[in-house]
Amino acid sequence: MSAGVPTRGRVSSLLPDFPWDTIAAVKQKAAAHPGGLVDLSVGTPVDPVDPLIQAALGSVAAVPGYPTTHGTPELRAAAVAALARRFGITGVDPAAVLPVIGTKELIAGLPRLLGIGADDLVVIPEIAYPTYEVGALLAGAKPWRADGLTQIGPQNPALIFVNSPSNPTGKVLPVEHLRKVVAFARERGAVVASDECYLGLVWEGEAVSILDPRVCDGDHTGLLAIHSLSKTSNLAGYRAGFVAGDPELVAELLEVRKHSGMMLPFPIQAAMTAALADDAHEAAQRERYRARRDTLRKALEQAGFRIDFSEAGLYLWATRGEACRVTLDWLADRGILAAPGDFYGPRSPEHVRIALTATDERIAEAAARLS
Repeated sequence: MSAGVPTRGRVSSLLPDFPWDTIAAVKQKAAAHPGGLVDLSVGTPVDPVDPLIQAALGSVAAVPGYPTTHGTPELRAAAVAALARRFGITGVDPAAVLPVIGTKELIAGLPRLLGIGADDLVVIPEIAYPTYEVGALLAGAKPWRADGLTQIGPQNPALIFVNSPSNPTGKVLPVEHLRKVVAFARERGAVVASDECYLGLVWEGEAVSILDPRVCDGDHTGLLAIHSLSKTSNLAGYRAGFVAGDPELVAELLEVRKHSGMMLPFPIQAAMTAALADDAHEAAQRERYRARRDTLRKALEQAGFRIDFSEAGLYLWATRGEACRVTLDWLADRGILAAPGDFYGPRSPEHVRIALTATDERIAEAAARLS
């Protein structure tokens, strides 16, 4: 008998099943459609990386040395400038910017990096990207789903995850709500980690950062804003993201990550610098997604779906008023694959998440099948 992995060492036993593994049969069914699969289940970019970014990547391909964990001064300065220019975020110290190996990695590891453990509470949104819960579980902490502060009661959380615009719902939290979260966290001694990966993809109204002066009055104490270049710069394959905010918190993350060797490759840092300095490619990509959203939304509504929230982001949060897995089968009959709402917690049993991340041709094909 092979010794294998000791039972007590199976970290995976702490975690739920990987969600996408549970829809393998539905994907196979959708793929059998005569017109082929239209995969709208994952928010992965399909459009090419802008040549400007590719050139920056290649320009340093011959550099042999180790990159710094903190990132180049040029990258951090570009991030600060982009935050101010694109989102009105001011007062960020370049030293309080830290590149990360994709934001999913950071979110999954953040509780542990902050020293959160078994006696601690981690608040996550009621309907949430699964990695917030995974991060709490990996640290041995207790995840607590709550959208309102009253749901936390007298407890003192160690960490509060905020996600606006939301994945999967596209919901946007207003300034006053975020102000209350910041005030509450400071009263209770909690860190607020705001996942803002979709902040550059707002379709209706306005979305703001946790670091926006209207939210925090220019005081970044206890606040971390998490940003990704996967969405509007198509850099999902580059694993390019960063965190910014409280200089003391970022310095702590940096110190731990230096010891762990968690450094972003130097060519990726150069590509990020170029992407953050150029708004034209980002605006062009945003308009591609806007057109795809308009096409899909119209087709879904004509097919009897109701679209909830979805003011921002790369998804339409849709329902036919039935169990989400039933809707998943209905879509699969038409060769379309979506993500069921139960991926995102127990409070979304009747919705599916439909991604805008397919080519224009595949989006048009999905719309035709829906009609």
